Amino acid sequence: MKYFHLIWAELMRRKTRTALTLLSIIAAFLLFGLLDGVRESFEQAGNSANGVKRLQTGSRLSFIQPLPMSLNERIAQVPGVKQVTYANWFGGAYQDPHNQIFSFGVADNYLDLYPEMAVSAAHRKAFAATRTGVLVGEGLMKRFNWKVGQKLPLQSTIFTSSDGSKNWSFDIVGTLAATDKKSGGWFDQMILLHWKYFDDSTPYNRGQVGWYVTEVKDVSQSDRVAKAIDAISANSDHETKTQTEAAATASWMKQMADIGLIVGSIMGAVFFTLVLLTGNTMAQAVRERTSELAVLKTIGFPDRSVLMLVLAESVLLLLLGGVIGVAMADGLGPIVNAGSNGAINVPRIGWHSWSVALMLMVGIGLLVGLLPAIRAMRLNIVDALAGR
Repeated sequence: MKYFHLIWAELMRRKTRTALTLLSIIAAFLLFGLLDGVRESFEQAGNSANGVKRLQTGSRLSFIQPLPMSLNERIAQVPGVKQVTYANWFGGAYQDPHNQIFSFGVADNYLDLYPEMAVSAAHRKAFAATRTGVLVGEGLMKRFNWKVGQKLPLQSTIFTSSDGSKNWSFDIVGTLAATDKKSGGWFDQMILLHWKYFDDSTPYNRGQVGWYVTEVKDVSQSDRVAKAIDAISANSDHETKTQTEAAATASWMKQMADIGLIVGSIMGAVFFTLVLLTGNTMAQAVRERTSELAVLKTIGFPDRSVLMLVLAESVLLLLLGGVIGVAMADGLGPIVNAGSNGAINVPRIGWHSWSVALMLMVGIGLLVGLLPAIRAMRLNIVDALAGR
């Protein structure tokens, strides 16, 4: 802190250049905060406390390959299984094919395995009594201004209905909400319909399910139960792969897109550009102050102090822009969530993300400031004052 006024004066020597560089750093770390939030929200899917007790069984070949209904009873008889349910991907869209909605045809006991889905007793009773009924996430209800009791036309992107078209009609009989917004916030964005109605209404299913969900009695026996379930279909034309819900969700996401790889690639390109930009800024700033640095050496500043002054300037520049950028991302997350009516769920920036961001700020600051700092440290006083 002794030489802070010198470091600050160096930063403010070219105010316009410093401001533009700060804006670039702010933009980079704003993007880091938002993308890291998206990555974290995908990683948290299926990681709820209840999710630890659940196993998901799907086709070993592909997650879109259906499984026979006959497996339901056989899985239920596996020692260690408490209860089993099943579901099908419906692939619904509302009004426009681009308005994709997470929609699933589920068994009658599906909600029994998902206590993190909050459904009132009245709505659950109405759902059980209505063949064409659906339960809709509260986020979707707000997003499209739907009301309980109205008809809901959906277009399936996969399955045709009994009339040969992809147009389906349902009745909204209740809502569902996530009890844990952090790990299960996406429940607010889904629609549940009856598997029986779905199966009876499309000629392309006929007694097949997309995947099974099993609740185990003892979490410590999950591996044994998973192997026993897969052994049922071993060497058949419908071999299965059973894994924890978190692992199954991650695998499903990766078959659509590797979110971690995408985010990492984008941020790698952003920070590479940032290194080039801030490195050029620091190199130019030191070149402009050659004579001033020579004066500092002349009045007694040792080489090491000159080195530290330049490095401190670089790190301070990154810290100023980085902290502002991450703070803006932290503040924008709830605004984005509210503006999208919950369609996008960007969590708040946690301490882990802050720690990573701070390490990046310091690391990039040291990296871009190192060569200019070494040049300043090795500066020859006579040559510098002579302008050589």
